[in-house]
Amino acid sequence: MASNRDKRLRRKVRHSYIISTVSISLVLFLLGIVSYITFTAIDRFLDPALKATISVELNDNLYENEKQAIRDMIQGRKDVESIGFLSEEDKFENLHMDVDVDMELLGGDNPLHDSFEVTLKREYAEAHHINAFADEMKQIEGVVYVDKPDPRYFEESRSNISAVVLSLVIFSVVLLFISLLLLNNTLRLAIYSKRYLINTMKLVGATKWYIMRPLLRSALTQGLVSGIIAAGLMCGTIFGIASLLPEGIDVISLNSIIVVVATVLVVGILITIGFSAMAINKFVNMKSNKIHLY
Repeated sequence: MASNRDKRLRRKVRHSYIISTVSISLVLFLLGIVSYITFTAIDRFLDPALKATISVELNDNLYENEKQAIRDMIQGRKDVESIGFLSEEDKFENLHMDVDVDMELLGGDNPLHDSFEVTLKREYAEAHHINAFADEMKQIEGVVYVDKPDPRYFEESRSNISAVVLSLVIFSVVLLFISLLLLNNTLRLAIYSKRYLINTMKLVGATKWYIMRPLLRSALTQGLVSGIIAAGLMCGTIFGIASLLPEGIDVISLNSIIVVVATVLVVGILITIGFSAMAINKFVNMKSNKIHLY
């Protein structure tokens, strides 16, 4: 009869371990997905919206070495993040795709100019700096026109984007708080199922560290396994969604995936060990005559 009771007890402990591992994995998966969405939104959509791109159009009579000299001059500035070249043929082709333009109506000549598309760093996307940059570009010999975005757009965008980022951060913090509560309860219940085993070890004279060591080792393994499961689910979800989206919409950021996966693994281990240690310590310090009252 004792053997059957021991088997039932081991089965309950194993069942509790599996349920807590799955629960931890799902919570970590949810945290990972939300974190990835937040990082990707800021990196792919919000951050580029705060960068000003200015078109510096060139005289048609410039030689290649003169164009290169202008490019080097612009690229050497501390406020420039990147610079690209757009030929007059490419610009006309882009225009023709948007609007049906007949070259014959233009006398057979392309009225557009070669240009450098200059993207300023985000911290320089302010009205006074954009205007000053455009004025300096106009002074360069060989530049015929400078097309700049409306600086007011960046003031409005900065305000709107700040509100979006703040909302995402608040949502992430609230979700993290709720997740920690769920993880704490899950791990406490997992240790709760082992309370009689802990009490038995105390009664035969086991030291506190001797009791905690195998349980913490089990918590370490559980946290690692949960983190791996959550990371696998997260990667599968991200790549699965990416494969269903129309071509041209890229939601995969390898850097963000690596950071979030590493964070999920580390957080899974630390949280599992931390909450398990607190729960184990509670039962180790609890008096034997009160163990059944908890």
